[in-house]
Amino acid sequence: MTQDMPALAVDAMGGDRAPDALVKGSLQALLNDTNLRLVLVGERSRIEGLLGASGRAMGGRLSVEDSDGAIAMDAHPAQAVRAQPRASVNVAVELVAQGQADACFSAGNSGAAMAAALLRLHRLPGVARPAIATPLPTSSGTTMLVDAGAQVECRPEWLAQFSSMGSAYVSAVLGIDRPRVGLLSNGEESSKGNNLVQAAHQLISALDLNYVGPVEGGDLLSGAVDVVVCDGFVGNVALKTAEGVAQAIMAGLRREAQGDLRSRLGAVLLLPGLRRLQARLDWRQVGGAPLLGVRGLVFIGHGRSDAAAVASALRVAASAVRAGAVQALDKGILGQPRAELVEG
Repeated sequence: MTQDMPALAVDAMGGDRAPDALVKGSLQALLNDTNLRLVLVGERSRIEGLLGASGRAMGGRLSVEDSDGAIAMDAHPAQAVRAQPRASVNVAVELVAQGQADACFSAGNSGAAMAAALLRLHRLPGVARPAIATPLPTSSGTTMLVDAGAQVECRPEWLAQFSSMGSAYVSAVLGIDRPRVGLLSNGEESSKGNNLVQAAHQLISALDLNYVGPVEGGDLLSGAVDVVVCDGFVGNVALKTAEGVAQAIMAGLRREAQGDLRSRLGAVLLLPGLRRLQARLDWRQVGGAPLLGVRGLVFIGHGRSDAAAVASALRVAASAVRAGAVQALDKGILGQPRAELVEG
């Protein structure tokens, strides 16, 4: 395996539309990137039946790794990961641990993906807790939200660590020199925020980062910062709210466009712009979010991921491999004061 031609393991049995959407999205990803190799993990007979001649046409760039079932979306993550060692997500992560894949993607039970990563890959040196980094579209590019749901209760030093990991990932993968980091709060003043936010502000301020201070919810999509740090409870609520607002806006625009003659004529003129806006707000264009802080690349996708979302996630995962994201994260964490990296 090389960074120029990464190999990705795909949990083909995870997600609401598995395995069909995972197989179709994987084939599309291979067509889009001729320097990509994929290992589809799941029930061999079902996957090979879906691949057919399209799979054979990919030659050595596509293979299937057999597994035993999938972890249910409502299963307890840690218990299920231990009880089902041959489940598809476990096998996919194990391929990364063994060096047979450079990264893996799962649209299944996100807690199980994280538990499998911790069990099989372990944490990077000095990392207290991993975090999910979800990219959000802005007017000028992307803002990375860290944490989007991995740690619902946090300590201040964990948030400081999230800021280091988020900055290192954005710098390596998105190519932004000295990313701007903000701490999500209920105001820009350092005196605002709860005890967690105020304590984290003091810790992050002492790190060698381009820290702009506390930011408000409106800055998630404004492009004011490149990384927004928060605990996983707040981050997940903010993420789901942003997705809901985007869907409501597009639904409202479609309803208005179907009104009177003037509205329909206006919609025709605005259609190209509306399509561009819809594409920017569509979570399927990103497809997957990296789990930062483990010794390998694990990408987590929406349970309802379709083929387009899967293809996008694999594109993002391949970019992270080529950018040397794990090495950048390791360097970014170890380069910070050890006092901020204590494990609680």
